[in-house]
Amino acid sequence: MQKDLLKEFLDAKVEKYNSPRFIESDPIQIPHRFQEKEDIEISAFLTATIAWGNRISIIKNASSLMDLLDQSPMDFIMNHNENDLKRFKHFVHRTFNAVDTVYFIKSLRNIYLNHQGLEAVVSKHVQAKTIQPSITALKKVFFELEHPLRTTKHISDPSKGSAAKRINMFLRWMVRTNAQQVDFGIWKSIPTSVLSCPLDVHSGNVARKLGLLKRKQNDAKAVQELDYQLRSLDPMDPVKYDFALFGLGVFEKF
Repeated sequence: MQKDLLKEFLDAKVEKYNSPRFIESDPIQIPHRFQEKEDIEISAFLTATIAWGNRISIIKNASSLMDLLDQSPMDFIMNHNENDLKRFKHFVHRTFNAVDTVYFIKSLRNIYLNHQGLEAVVSKHVQAKTIQPSITALKKVFFELEHPLRTTKHISDPSKGSAAKRINMFLRWMVRTNAQQVDFGIWKSIPTSVLSCPLDVHSGNVARKLGLLKRKQNDAKAVQELDYQLRSLDPMDPVKYDFALFGLGVFEKF
């Protein structure tokens, strides 16, 4: 397909899926339950962390996690005591369990106490054309406390070859404009132009069928290749095409 026709086709799909209707069946509905910036970003980060597998299960377990946080994520993160952490002993989503949850709570508290919050950590390492080094830096800061080795697998690292799908999705939620009332646009220090598409089996397969991706593995190199193609279609907001690729793959079985 010629590039101008491809862009026209994908732009139409973005317009179709980048709408409030998208929220109804997507994990992004969890942070949409909150109003304060810190509550939104903490709930979004935790939801994105467990966003693999069946979407119904993701939403159910993320909702349970918000209940355990008293529906006040920032307040709980900053003001909990050790006794409060006992309530998480039965929380599990696939391989993410109570041990991981407790460390995430402690690490987030450290980030807000000593690093000015998640946005400050990420924005400090953004490069001119990519946000991927920021994900590597975030993981380093996130695990600067004493931590269980098992928990490190729940934050991906592009420098180790990972596509980092869940964190790229989280960053899309935080940075992209909220003009369509889907993403939030609450992180003003990071340009949308550096964001990467959350690459998974659905978006990857559609991208290959459309000739946007040749690499067979869904890894960091594939993200870089897809970034190049999507930025040629819209250099200012390339990650908007996540809506098109995901919608075509999940809803249209393209």
